Amino acid sequence: MGRRIGVLSVQGAFIEHEKRLQRLGAECVELRKHEDAMKSFDGLVLPGGESSVQGKLLRELEMFEPLKRQIEEGMPVMGTCAGLILLAAEINNDTRRHFQTLPRTVRRNAYGRQRESFCATGSFGDFTDIPMKFIRAPYIEEVGEGTEILSVVRGNIVAVRYKKQLAMSFHPELCPDDRIHEYFLKM
Repeated sequence: MGRRIGVLSVQGAFIEHEKRLQRLGAECVELRKHEDAMKSFDGLVLPGGESSVQGKLLRELEMFEPLKRQIEEGMPVMGTCAGLILLAAEINNDTRRHFQTLPRTVRRNAYGRQRESFCATGSFGDFTDIPMKFIRAPYIEEVGEGTEILSVVRGNIVAVRYKKQLAMSFHPELCPDDRIHEYFLKM
């Protein structure tokens, strides 16, 4: 697809996203320090992992402000699991806030501990039969105006799009289906 995608690479499932995006023809730029965040790229991936650790490292490594500015200016971004939490305007069960660019309320670790992690198959926008892996996953409790709900699993909102921000509770990079990454690259 010829896109250059910045992938936050300080913690979490970033390598899996890179492999998926590269297989689809994108070039990946690993974002590990301030200088990396200042490079030119067409989109941004905020991977799953531990949102509090990622948020802390984004600030310590001086990547937070340049990336937030790019998201606010309309750069396409995909946040999965912890990435969803990084984008959320509100987090119901946590006092920490990060980018706050996506007008929604999220609940961290909403399904419980690691042992409550699960796989499901569901719809994602116009796509059907999308495999979804939920690992200590959040879910979206409320969405703001202009937010499109893309997927609901077990009665909970698990994927949304707001302008050029795509966010989901699950890990598409850990499932054998490229359609969500292709959708992101077309944004």
